[in-house]
Amino acid sequence: ILIGEELKKENALESVGGISFITNLTYGLPHSTNIAHYAKVVRGKSMLRQLIKASNKITQEALEQEDEPEIILDHAEQAIFQLADERIRQGFVHVKPVAEQLLEKIQEMEGRAAVLTGLSTGFADLDKMTSGLQRQDLIIVAARPSMGKTSFALMLAENAAIHAAAVVGIFSLEMSKEALVMRLLCSQGNIDAQRFRNGFLSRPEWAQIAKSLGTLAEARIFLDDSAGITVLEMRAKARRLAAEQKKLDLIIVDYLQLMSGSAKRFESRQQEVSQISRELKGLAKEMNVPVVALSQLSRAPESRSDHRPQLADLRESGALEQDADVVAFIYRAEQYKTPEEKNNLPEDQKNVAELIVAKQRNGPTGTVDLRFTPSSMRFDNLYRE
Repeated sequence: ILIGEELKKENALESVGGISFITNLTYGLPHSTNIAHYAKVVRGKSMLRQLIKASNKITQEALEQEDEPEIILDHAEQAIFQLADERIRQGFVHVKPVAEQLLEKIQEMEGRAAVLTGLSTGFADLDKMTSGLQRQDLIIVAARPSMGKTSFALMLAENAAIHAAAVVGIFSLEMSKEALVMRLLCSQGNIDAQRFRNGFLSRPEWAQIAKSLGTLAEARIFLDDSAGITVLEMRAKARRLAAEQKKLDLIIVDYLQLMSGSAKRFESRQQEVSQISRELKGLAKEMNVPVVALSQLSRAPESRSDHRPQLADLRESGALEQDADVVAFIYRAEQYKTPEEKNNLPEDQKNVAELIVAKQRNGPTGTVDLRFTPSSMRFDNLYRE
């Protein structure tokens, strides 16, 4: 109307098409009722600009060839996934909103019984000590050979996937996929693994295996048995799994010393393990999941009268202790006894495993007793009378 009045004063209104033409011009203008649509368009253009920027950076890295191809590929994949997941890194955040969100969570838990802030391990006393497996935590589970590291890790996977509907990714650098599934079947059905391996099972036991297979088929446990995998390769596979399954709740690595470092050369194996440790912690943070990494111990416990492991026994690198949020040791006293000594043990001391939580960045340390069944390689809660 104002434009029309001004044109009328200048005797120019009719020459531009009259008041009806001026009125029609407003029909094509953006309106506040369509703001959501316009915002979506702006957001889309922004994402395209970010994609162009990321593509140019990837092209530049590939042309300059300053890094190994695997590292450049990881950078490229990370950039694209960040765009797809809308997880562009943000800057500083003031402490106030973080504190308010934290208080809201704590208030929600007030008055509730045994609320876990993390993923349940399936072991009551361990959950009580740790409040579950926490997102972004690197959890080192270490032991001497034949103590049950893999069996314990598979129990964590089994409990999480079956009882908490979690998505679990297992990277097995030592055992094949078939061997892992055999262990899962025997553990789930409480079947003697040696007899199952030889096929000497009774009809009821075969029925139990079939039932266990049905249960595991519904569980979202994913296995990768690539040998000598690097954290870069692991990260790429974890990203794809999370994208395919729409979430990822737990990553298990069996075991850390069999991994390869991402760099081409290292001055020492200790330096390589230190890098692997740092990258596993980075993997936990990036994927926002707990990463449980199994680790071998040095022979030091063998030379002590008390064979229980200590933090200093972590093999090949002190960085494991520094980078880990939780360090736990599996110790079974029976492994150091003769057959005669084992037979003479009181019943309440047989098949007892100690899970020694030697470090917990945000909680207490201590020992949790578990029941270990060697025949089915299964860990369970230990209830003493």
